[in-house]
Amino acid sequence: MAATSPDAKSTLVVRGACPHDCPDTCALLTTVQDGVAVKLQGNPDHSHTAGVLCTKVSRYIERNDHAGRLLTPMRRAGPKGSGRFEPVSWDSALDDIAGRLGEIARTDAQAILPYSYAGTMGLVQGESMDRRFFHKLGASLLDRTICSTAGGEAFGYTLGGKVGMRVEHFAQARLILIWGSNSIASNLHFWRHAQAARRAGARLVCIDPRRTETADKCDEHVALLPGTDAALALALMHELIVHDWLDHDYIARHTVGWPQLRERALQWPPSRAAAVCGVPQAQIEELARAYGTTRPAAIRLNYGMQRVRGGGNAARAVACLPALVGAWRDAAGGVLLSSSGLFPVDRAALQRPDLLAGRRPRTVNMVTIGDALLDTAHPIRALVVYNSNPVAVAPESGKVVAGFAREDLFTVVMEQFQTDTADYADYLLPATTQLEHWDIHASYGHTDVLLNTPALAPRGQARSNAWVFRELARRMGLDEPCFSDTDEQLCHQAFAPGAIDREALAAQGFASLRLPDAPFAEGGFPTPSGKCEFFSQRLADMGEDGLPDYLPNHEPAGSSSDYPLAMISPPARNFLNSSFVNVTSLRAIEGEPLLEIHASDAAARGIASGQMVRVFNSRGEHRCRAEVSRRARPGVVHGLGIWWRKLGFDGTNVNQLTSQRLTDIGRGPTFYDCLVQVEAAQDVATPAATVAAA
Repeated sequence: MAATSPDAKSTLVVRGACPHDCPDTCALLTTVQDGVAVKLQGNPDHSHTAGVLCTKVSRYIERNDHAGRLLTPMRRAGPKGSGRFEPVSWDSALDDIAGRLGEIARTDAQAILPYSYAGTMGLVQGESMDRRFFHKLGASLLDRTICSTAGGEAFGYTLGGKVGMRVEHFAQARLILIWGSNSIASNLHFWRHAQAARRAGARLVCIDPRRTETADKCDEHVALLPGTDAALALALMHELIVHDWLDHDYIARHTVGWPQLRERALQWPPSRAAAVCGVPQAQIEELARAYGTTRPAAIRLNYGMQRVRGGGNAARAVACLPALVGAWRDAAGGVLLSSSGLFPVDRAALQRPDLLAGRRPRTVNMVTIGDALLDTAHPIRALVVYNSNPVAVAPESGKVVAGFAREDLFTVVMEQFQTDTADYADYLLPATTQLEHWDIHASYGHTDVLLNTPALAPRGQARSNAWVFRELARRMGLDEPCFSDTDEQLCHQAFAPGAIDREALAAQGFASLRLPDAPFAEGGFPTPSGKCEFFSQRLADMGEDGLPDYLPNHEPAGSSSDYPLAMISPPARNFLNSSFVNVTSLRAIEGEPLLEIHASDAAARGIASGQMVRVFNSRGEHRCRAEVSRRARPGVVHGLGIWWRKLGFDGTNVNQLTSQRLTDIGRGPTFYDCLVQVEAAQDVATPAATVAAA
């Protein structure tokens, strides 16, 4: 298997990797005939993929060949936000961009800000040449927090990093708690293992405010209120203590802070947690009994539960549970949030922070980009956006739009399609897709490294992200040898020699990390103490509570008469963040922007299914179609996302309503910590840009 060339006149099958923000990181096989991709499938030789792809990625060729692909560099030819551009040559675009960035850098390099996230999870196109370029300039640093930092840092303070069970061992568990994860939609290959466990007699419990597709298939659903997960976890600890469902030997030898945690947990009887979580006391007691008396017991935690004020503390509380019952002794016991901390990625070699040469630029949190762009005291003068669509995905998007609309802001967007963010660009540069460039991938759901070999020549004049930053560096006179590294060389630099099995990677497109089946059976956590740290001295040294606790939401359910409904904004099943929204077949499945609402809340407002509604709070308003749904519990509504704003009924999406307030740990977003009101609205025939997008 090898990459094809534009002149290929044969049939090839090319190995690759799915680039999208999903824990599964599937291995791909692309069949190419005469330089055209004719088939895309999962690699059956890769055990974690097993030949199966999700509905979204199975349509990747449709996305790659989409009529809306950007194929030439373009320069703005109308007001910002109008989406009007004129084609220009690469030389003209890059010369002007380099000149503009150079002029700003000479006076204040920190006025330049990169903005990127996980539009690709690839180590080369996502975090290599771009970081070198901005480090050398001395540009502002971006705190990339918009997804996972609350939970990730919480696990660091408790277990030592983003570490945990191996996903394949869930198949041998006897009890699986699926906590804050709609696995059928967002973690398909974990769900295969969960189903195998269930067929062998395991009990599956879904803990989620929404009755998801996953909850439908589990044995039990705990429909707690948003942001109350820590209270539930502490009540489970209370019952483990009271009934002595504890592994005293494991606690004594492999944990720190047990007396303090015990005292705190005893303050949380199930009756107290039931009142906070809005679930029956008996359900909490039975869940604790099951967890305390079943072996092996496993927890699959996902990131939805940490997108609230107390998300970090909640993740810490859940991370403590396996050590209390000795679940880590079993390969099929413990917890998995992310496996990404297990990969020995050589980020210093990829990103070259040494190019900062002692400078310490300011750091801008990507969650608060709306406020940052409107800050006149420390103005951002140039913004380079790639692998992200902040106008659609960042919170409080009314402010984000206002910031992007500044005429004095020089904005460069590297994209495959003309997204909401692209409409505000001064220069719009066509980016390659995963079928057209080299990359190498770790995973946050399994423990294999995957190599992505380009299957096709780039469409039109599309170029890889790394190529663009190499060219800008050359034009700006950045002559360090590292700026000459090719994309393929960057793939080699991602892991130090000997860190992975390079022969296996080259031969089969993936290589498994060498890891124990039960990594913490005898302790050995990668914390400072080498133990599971119920009490974190590192947090205490920063003036924070060293123990996990329940922190109410910034906007607790039931706390406002003006905005009495709690809103969460989980992803629509056929979208992935804002990716795939413009794929016609997938958008047709989703239909229209929806708000799921419980029958009692709908009746109180005179709302029927299919009716247009206005969802609003002090930050803004958003119109969408109501769906009276059993998936919503009373008092909670679900704004399914993330639709492009231009495809919405009123040119907005749910992030018009979310806030820029941050989590307790990790400086993360609080998308699911949001109060709203809902009322019936005048009907609108079609979303604002459906005709233009068709």
